[in-house]
Amino acid sequence: MSDPIDIDLLGRLVRAERLKRGRLSLRAAAEQAEVPFNTLARVEKGDLPDLANFRRIVHWLGLPPERFFQPPRIRTENTPEVIAHHLARDPNLTDAAAEKIAGLVRELYTSLASTQRPIRVHLRASATFKPEASRKLSSLLEQMQQKLESMPQPEH
Repeated sequence: MSDPIDIDLLGRLVRAERLKRGRLSLRAAAEQAEVPFNTLARVEKGDLPDLANFRRIVHWLGLPPERFFQPPRIRTENTPEVIAHHLARDPNLTDAAAEKIAGLVRELYTSLASTQRPIRVHLRASATFKPEASRKLSSLLEQMQQKLESMPQPEH
């Protein structure tokens, strides 16, 4: 798993900023950024500073800290395919055995996985409800959900 902060970008930008500011030495740049010399030298080499020094460095660069945070990865593969991938690389299984197990997993997953999510409601005024009203509303919503779930599902 990669670091959540793009530290290589930070190091490149520190070096570029030093050059832009008249070929500043690391010592002079560290003084301007109000961070220890060794910290700035390590950042240029690709090390991650502590949070306080990170904030000082990005402030010195004149950039928002968010710029260095990588977006979270969105999982695009599905569970049976991940399992199939691992089974195919298992040295204890033949290709045929791995595919047979993967097929069983796909079949079981398809039949057992719940694709319906329970209904959730967030009421902005819930803090102003009297406890009795909250309980009645909760009970009513649960009854509605049970009725909806008990209704026959149309074929796709």
